[in-house]
Parts: sequence; C-alpha cells; structure tokens
Amino acid sequence: MLFSPVIFLTCLTVGIAYLVYIKRKERKLIEQVTPITRGEWSERKVVLKLLQVGINPKAIFHDLYIQKPNGEYTQVDVAVATKAGIIVFEIKDYSGWIFGNENQRYWTQLLAYGKEKHRFYNPVMQNAGHIQAIRQCLPQNPDIPIYSVIVFFGSSEFKNVTCHANNTFIIYPHSIQRVVSEILIQPNAVFGNKYEIMNLFTKAVQNGNDPMIVASQINSAAYYGRNTPQSTYTTSFGSLFRFGDFSFRRRFW
Repeated sequence: MLFSPVIFLTCLTVGIAYLVYIKRKERKLIEQVTPITRGEWSERKVVLKLLQVGINPKAIFHDLYIQKPNGEYTQVDVAVATKAGIIVFEIKDYSGWIFGNENQRYWTQLLAYGKEKHRFYNPVMQNAGHIQAIRQCLPQNPDIPIYSVIVFFGSSEFKNVTCHANNTFIIYPHSIQRVVSEILIQPNAVFGNKYEIMNLFTKAVQNGNDPMIVASQINSAAYYGRNTPQSTYTTSFGSLFRFGDFSFRRRFW
C-alpha cells in the first residue's frame, strides 16, 4: 500500500517539528550551564550528557581557564564537582585509527587506511597537566580525588590504546554515563573547603570571557606545542595494526 502525498507530508512535518522540539529542549538544558555558542560542539555535548544523567547544572563548569603558579593559563574543557570528588574532562574530536598509551608523549592518528599518519600530544598527559594546575589552586583540599576522563568524539576508533593510570578513563561518548555512574558510587570525598573549589571554577569560567587571558592561553599552547612531530604520508604500516576495543580503561586508587 502506497502512502499518499498528504500522508507523507504530514509525517514529514511531524518529524521535523519533533526534531525542532528536541533540539530546543537540549539547547535550554545546555544554557543552564554555558552559552550555546561557547566552546566546541563536542564540549557542549558532554555538558548535555551530564545534565541528562542528573548532574546538577550548578556543579558543571565549561571552558575554564585556570591560572598556574607561573602566571600562565591552562584551558580545561569541562570540570564537574561531585560528592566523590572532581571530574575533569578532556574532549577530543578525531577520525581514523588511534594508537597510544599513557607513557608515550605523542599518540598516533592514522587516516586513509594508514596512508596518513598524524601525531598529537598525549591526552592523558595533557589532562594530567590540567589536574595538576587545579590541585595547585586548591590548598584547602589537598586530598580531594580528581578523576581524568578523556572522551573521543568523531569517527575515531581505538586500535591500540591502553592506560593503567589511576582514576583515568579513555572512552567514547556513549560510555560517559557509565563512567560517571562508576565514579559516583565511590566513597564520598573528604573536602577541606567546598567553597574553594566552587570559587576556583567559577572564576576560571569567567576568565574565558577575557580576550587577553584567552589569547595568552592560546599563545602558551602554541609555544609548548611547537615541537610536535610533523604529519607524514606513507603507503603501508604492515604489522602495526592491532585490532580490539580498548574503549574503557580505568583504575581506581
């Protein structure tokens, strides 16, 4: 039985209206935490997923600029204050095959079935630097657990990604809810001063509104990244490929 043009147009209209409704609802949720134009789409997607699993919007901080003791700033994608401690998200958007472990300074991205090879700074080390900067700003909370969560968006696929660092997760977006749930069932953290944490993160978000601070952070990141290995192109990587799903790696202290 064929659909008439009227039925088809009605279904199409209803479908579009529903999609618009969902997008507006998601936008309102995100705007409880951050402007819809701030940061990258993948960062806002993480914010949305956190809200959808019941995290209080007042506990989620997006696009933070933390000042280090040397006066420089480091940019944190998303930070969450929970009863179990702090969760710090580093968000990547890559396609291709990903290789690396926590001890390698640079990880490898392969594209075009191995014909293109790109290097990027180890995201585990990168987020560890963010966490160190946060700890240095929290003298009244020296023992607070801080969890590192690296989320890979895009069409990337982990081919040989391993990490045994404590409190560290390397995941795809669909595992965000699972990881957050596992963190939240950990023992309640012993806070020295919760206000110190909230004040730090609130100020760090405000720093992102200062063009001079943002420019300073960008310049610092470019300076430290100046020695990143250049991309290369080849025809075969032979036995380099190892297949398997290493999307969920963790260890708790």
